[in-house]
Amino acid sequence: MRKWLLILLLLLPTLALAQTPDPVGEDGGVKAESLDMNAYLFGHVGDAYEWHITTINGKEIALMLPCIVIEDGIHVFTLHHAAEHGYTLNEDGKLVNAQTGVRPLDLSITKNVLGLMIDSVLLVLLILLCARWYKKHDVLKEKPTGLAALLEPVIVMIEQDVIKDAVGPEYKRFSPYLLTAFFFILINNLMGIVPVFPGGANITGNIAVTAVLAIFTFLMVNLFGSKHYWKEVLWPDVPLFLKAIPIMPLIEILGLFTKPFSLMIRLFANILAGHIMLLSVIALIFLSVALGPVLNGSLTVIAALFGVFLDCLELLVAFIQAYVFTMLSAVFIGLAHPQPEHETN
Repeated sequence: MRKWLLILLLLLPTLALAQTPDPVGEDGGVKAESLDMNAYLFGHVGDAYEWHITTINGKEIALMLPCIVIEDGIHVFTLHHAAEHGYTLNEDGKLVNAQTGVRPLDLSITKNVLGLMIDSVLLVLLILLCARWYKKHDVLKEKPTGLAALLEPVIVMIEQDVIKDAVGPEYKRFSPYLLTAFFFILINNLMGIVPVFPGGANITGNIAVTAVLAIFTFLMVNLFGSKHYWKEVLWPDVPLFLKAIPIMPLIEILGLFTKPFSLMIRLFANILAGHIMLLSVIALIFLSVALGPVLNGSLTVIAALFGVFLDCLELLVAFIQAYVFTMLSAVFIGLAHPQPEHETN
């Protein structure tokens, strides 16, 4: 029973993603060119003013989200009523003024925004429930159970093996931020794999989200950096002519920005690429309809099996990317806080 349940859970993302395209025409025939790959791929990984849930008998079921724009006042409406308020969507799927084509100040609760809210609430609940167990039990007399038993090994591993080793003696100052960043990224990565509401939002595959995370690390590194760190940046220990021109200080200052930039791109690109790979494999089922039932059936089986493999791979990538972001952030913070013996040299 457990084996079949596991197989069903692995197949669920593949089956759910396969609902979107509709290769069958109104007359019951096959529409060979019915699948628009751009709309299919970017419809899943992109942001939207509505949250598509499923399609039943050709009827789309979606959660309409509030569009909030500020232009000559505050306007609140759903996407279906955008034209009544004088707005339409541009080529990028963003709200613009229907007459001028100018984008207003857009504060809408989009799919990614709602997903971010849901995942943030989930993160807070997990941490508070875990803390509640420790508040009610004596850890010196009994071992953790339930949620606490699940989270404690992960927290200890990240803090002791990653943060402490990378940051050094002052690691406790930065553990709250680094642990929060790890679990925030991990939960959003995992929820992005779940194909049914409230999962499926491509949050960490959105460069705006990864940019904000990278900015937080940038601020933690540079606002709390030691005197020795800033000396190495502005007046590094190199021959005088390299500092007088100044070549090395410019390179060091450029490095301040390339480090968070690499964090932003790495997380964004890996998560987005994983979603696109899975969607592309599932698309083979519908792209091969015109090749006949034999080839279509064979490719359907292959696509489903390969989709399960990619689902398992994405589970691994979800953890690895959260781990790598936290590890590199800890390393950058550690470089800004050299060991005491190094400062005295």
